[in-house]
Amino acid sequence: MAKTNDPTIIKKYANRRLYNTGTSTYVTLEDLAVMVKGGEDFIVYDAKSGDDITRSVLTQIIFEQEAKGQNLLPVPFLRQLIGFYGDSMQGVVPSFLEYSMTSLTQEQDKMRAQAGDAFGGNAFDAIEDQVKRNAEMFERAMKMFMPFAAGEVSRGADVPAAEEPKPSKVESSDLDDMKRQMAEMQAMISKLGDKS
Repeated sequence: MAKTNDPTIIKKYANRRLYNTGTSTYVTLEDLAVMVKGGEDFIVYDAKSGDDITRSVLTQIIFEQEAKGQNLLPVPFLRQLIGFYGDSMQGVVPSFLEYSMTSLTQEQDKMRAQAGDAFGGNAFDAIEDQVKRNAEMFERAMKMFMPFAAGEVSRGADVPAAEEPKPSKVESSDLDDMKRQMAEMQAMISKLGDKS
């Protein structure tokens, strides 16, 4: 069968069986995991309703991998991720995570080569640089989406920069919390590099 740029269509039936329309065969979640690792794109539809259920099936694959003891997602990260559901930052998190994972994927060969150089002392410089770039991007995103603090008046042309109000304790606390979260993400990425 000639390979196309179109994603393969997978249908999920009521009996939980997954049918690959490209190969006309039934497949398992493990087969779909192999397809993901091979870079093969697919979309999963509920055979009865026609709904796109790709996200839930991919989440099932992650759950199965974690259940096998291949722990990739640290508990603090999972707690933080759950905490973002329903939060005002929920809209920013998917883009940030996608950008971070794309960057990590693009840099993985370079990181593996540097990790192989155990005596050079710079094995994880690339990871640290990437984390710093991600942190800067995340900070810029936060500034764009963070509303003004209550009661803060935007500075007019007649107010000099030196008289700009100092951040409130709430803003300072939020910034400290974001710094802590970024440090935890950096530790997570370092652990990912250790597993390579």
